[in-house]
Amino acid sequence: MTQQAFNWNQGYASQRSPVFARNIVSTSHPLAAQAGLRILAQGGNAVDAAIATAAAMTLVEPCSNGLGSDAFAILWDGKELHGLNASGNAPQAWTPEYFHRKYGADSKSLPKRGWDAVTVPGAVAGWVAMSERFGKLPFADLMAPAIEIAERGYAVPVIVQSKWAMAAAVSDLTSQPGFAEAFLPRGRAPAVGELFKFPQAARTLKRIAETRGQAFYQGEIAAAVEAFAKQTGGSMTAADFAAYKPEWVKPIAQDYAGHTLHEIPPNGQGIAALMALGILKHFDLASLPVDSTASQHLQIEAMKLAFADVYRYVSDPVSMTLSSEQMLDPAYLAERAKLIDMGRAQDFKAGNPVKGGTIYLTTADESGMMVSFIQSNYMGFGSGLVVPGYGVSLQNRGHCFTLEEGHANQVAPGKRPFHTIIPAFLTKDGQPVMSYGVMGGNMQPQGHMQTLVRMLDYGQNPQAACDAPRWRFNEGLSINVEASMRPDTIDGLRALGHQIGDIHDSYQDFGAGQFIWRLGNPSEEGYVAASDPRRDGAAVGY
Repeated sequence: MTQQAFNWNQGYASQRSPVFARNIVSTSHPLAAQAGLRILAQGGNAVDAAIATAAAMTLVEPCSNGLGSDAFAILWDGKELHGLNASGNAPQAWTPEYFHRKYGADSKSLPKRGWDAVTVPGAVAGWVAMSERFGKLPFADLMAPAIEIAERGYAVPVIVQSKWAMAAAVSDLTSQPGFAEAFLPRGRAPAVGELFKFPQAARTLKRIAETRGQAFYQGEIAAAVEAFAKQTGGSMTAADFAAYKPEWVKPIAQDYAGHTLHEIPPNGQGIAALMALGILKHFDLASLPVDSTASQHLQIEAMKLAFADVYRYVSDPVSMTLSSEQMLDPAYLAERAKLIDMGRAQDFKAGNPVKGGTIYLTTADESGMMVSFIQSNYMGFGSGLVVPGYGVSLQNRGHCFTLEEGHANQVAPGKRPFHTIIPAFLTKDGQPVMSYGVMGGNMQPQGHMQTLVRMLDYGQNPQAACDAPRWRFNEGLSINVEASMRPDTIDGLRALGHQIGDIHDSYQDFGAGQFIWRLGNPSEEGYVAASDPRRDGAAVGY
């Protein structure tokens, strides 16, 4: 396999150095990265390290994920790729009529917070499934670093604290049962450097470790969730938990620039990145300067075309009217590419392909195993609900359903909602090249595409591609751009009709990425890893 020729001169403000090692972990918090590295040093493989890192992340970045999260993974086992969908299902009580009775016949969307936003959390089941199929060490060993962090506590870092403090100002979140007791010690968000302990989560992690997750889905924790729901107005039951199973899936793919990008199939939005790359294949993007208006405009328009279809058609596959193959059909994407006007921004609508707060981590080991893993509570702190005595903060993925009659993503019992979190994996000639991901709602496929274009079309090394300024499409002609983007590029985009928001708005989320690129033989050259300066990211290895 021929290696990509990277330019190792950074060129951007961060100047963070990439990490080279044979065994490596990259995620958005140093303590979690160290937890994964500790497992690798104990003889674990990349899957073991990913699980340990994910468990630690539920504690050190609780604003983004928790024990009640969902998750997805793509992993290379040394011979082939595997995909894991550990996103949860709607409770059996959730029919459109259930929501219309509670919120009115004219309601179109589900609540953002509280029980009527919570689907069955899948992350813990995902950890167990990965361990059972690919892990080396005993499952209980993988929980040990997280249990230690929960019991001893940790000093809250700057970026996590800022997100925590913003959440503490949201009344519909902080008023949810269990939230203040768990996440507002001393009646407020922790200060920077202040110790935060989570003994309730330690108790749950110990039970998860002892029972390989059975207590969570079929035992005392599931029973506690049901009791809590009955006390506070929810419809979730222990039977909903007991019925849950994660699903092993075949990743979907798109060839681009001599490589192949792999994503998890719907109900996730990874297909948007594949569609955008399939559209970009019809342009000579590499001939345009990397940070120029023309290059950024072309990528923005391709992404907008992809989203137009994704928001219209993607849902749980059981209710989709189109297949992934139809949406990725080369002839269809060629027709969509023809709609791009290099002289103006457009508000694209869905086509017709028919013929007739998230954390990300990645790990790799010297045996060649690589893992791309993502886990999320969705919006900051998810539903806001925290199960008393167990520290299980529940996600709010149910908000992604719609009540619109006939829509592919209309809520139904046992159905999975449209999902934003997506891991990514890159191969070349059937061999692994890179495990990576970019966090942040609909920024994720946008980040997948932007960073990959920088590496494959422009030869930027993973850390430079990670550091480079990004744009984010919102809706219609509205985009946001990072303040570090070149002023002439911003002016040029405005001249084309892109409506750019306040570039100094500190609340804009342009994602945060983690990247591991295979350099050659894993036991010799190893890997190079990059972590994002937009969070307290860390890549560690040996």
